[in-house]
Amino acid sequence: MSIQNTVSSWEEVLETARKNTSARRVKRTGQSPSTAPIPSSLHKLPPNTQPPVLLYRDTNSWCPFCERVWFALEEKEIPFATEFIDLTNKPKWYTDLVPTTLVPAAKIEGELVYESKDILLALEEKYPHPALLPENPEENVVARQLVEEAETNGFRDIAYKFLREAPVDADELANLQVAFEAKLDEVEQALAKYPGPYFVSTFSLVDILYSPHLDRLAANLPVYRGYHLKGNPRFPRINAWFDALNQRPAYHRVKSDNITNNLLLRRRWGVEPIANPLPLDVADSEKIQYRAEASERLSDNREVAIADVIKNSGVQAIAADGDFTTVKDAVDFHLRQLADYLIHGNGATLPGGRTGGKNSSIDPIFAAVGAITFAYLRNRICAPRDMSAGAATAFRAAIDKLLTSVY
Repeated sequence: MSIQNTVSSWEEVLETARKNTSARRVKRTGQSPSTAPIPSSLHKLPPNTQPPVLLYRDTNSWCPFCERVWFALEEKEIPFATEFIDLTNKPKWYTDLVPTTLVPAAKIEGELVYESKDILLALEEKYPHPALLPENPEENVVARQLVEEAETNGFRDIAYKFLREAPVDADELANLQVAFEAKLDEVEQALAKYPGPYFVSTFSLVDILYSPHLDRLAANLPVYRGYHLKGNPRFPRINAWFDALNQRPAYHRVKSDNITNNLLLRRRWGVEPIANPLPLDVADSEKIQYRAEASERLSDNREVAIADVIKNSGVQAIAADGDFTTVKDAVDFHLRQLADYLIHGNGATLPGGRTGGKNSSIDPIFAAVGAITFAYLRNRICAPRDMSAGAATAFRAAIDKLLTSVY
């Protein structure tokens, strides 16, 4: 039997995956990104009706300010459409449209609003239910003040200075850490003003404003500064806030995963890691809904994935006599193997030598293509651009298992 026939066909994998996840995306053939999330509330629109909100955002889903707006739209269940803007080559129509030329921007029932805080407040005014500001007048004033302070209190400035700037000496780094911790103390104190885990008595715009930045810091700091925010006994309320946020479905739709956040910091800002990456979340990696979503995404978007691997991973360099057909077949098989394993292989022990190894009869070039393909994809996947953070975690964990068990 040919090795290519030892795993399920793409069609079989896709059918099984879709039975285990409701996650779907819109294909954007020939565009970047190649797929786009379907807003959870889009089904509420009558047929042939345009969504009331058009969100302009970055193509890579890296921008924390765009994430804020997306988070609010999902929480408020407002149907919306998305226009992706390439930040490295912004179209002239966009720079003419938006005075700052920055993302995000939004058209809310035809009216242009830009700057994430202003968009959030405009959405709250236009669509007051469900509310993301307290109904109690006194608490509403407090929340609005916290919204303003989230933008003006200097928390982001000192946090990212501590994270991104290479210090001249250890004393400078220590001083930056002290200043950063003082700001975290202020956040901790703000979270103590009301019962419950949020900044005010209910989940609000204040939580949305802080969420993308604290998420990124929690992922980046252990790897690049050896500093842990999650699990730090100095900040129990911040940790309770993270736990509460983790219970919100909208949060899981818009958040990134730790590896995406860490790779972005290194690629975008040139910061060098000083510690190992945080371990993958075992619980997420084993949940069938996340494994199925990852499999569905890979199966449904396989042509783009295969083309990306062949073009950018370096596998072409090992093609014998320029035989790219063999390389493409090998990439196709290994991606199919990964998609199949995500669905059927949870907890399974992989047989050594199945696609490589010293005792294998498999062509070493075929096996080498597989190893390169898996290693490339592990750091290529971007959450939530390509799939949710939970699915990305399951995806990377499956690749780790395949690499360590087979090669």
